[in-house]
Amino acid sequence: MTHDHHGHGGSHADPHAGHAGHAGHGGGKVGWGAAAKATLHCLTGCAIGEILGLVIGTAFGWHNGATTVTAIVLAFVFGYALTMWGIRKSGLGFGQMVKIALAADTVSIVFMEIIDNGMMWVIPGAMDAGLNSGLFWGSLAVALLIAFLVTTPINKWIIGKGKGHAVVHQYHAGH
Repeated sequence: MTHDHHGHGGSHADPHAGHAGHAGHGGGKVGWGAAAKATLHCLTGCAIGEILGLVIGTAFGWHNGATTVTAIVLAFVFGYALTMWGIRKSGLGFGQMVKIALAADTVSIVFMEIIDNGMMWVIPGAMDAGLNSGLFWGSLAVALLIAFLVTTPINKWIIGKGKGHAVVHQYHAGH
């Protein structure tokens, strides 16, 4: 069976081979590729919410605190929604999917939000720059990149413990 859903490629008799540390599969070493893919998945949902929140707050002229809170809330909503979207064909009920998304993504989203919002606050002028400003978009890109780089080793450790994104893989279609 070819298993390249998360970019691992190759043939495996066990579709979770190479995903050591998955819930129910025991602990073990997790590759950087698996950790990066899990982090990129989480970052995608976070970035959608983060960008939407920052755009909404900036467009409506909200103060930086309200804009940041909106961005954080939407990052969690979109981060969890993206995970739930990925397991929607698993046959699980909505409540079960919510529990899995919470278990899979909460730690990763928390770290990403602390890092990327923190970066936006410490880069001079980033939060006050308008949506048509290169400073705003450049700062956001740098903040998201740094969040990815810091969160990837955290996710690697969490997945190696059979937690975080590891709990989602068994519910993906085709497994």
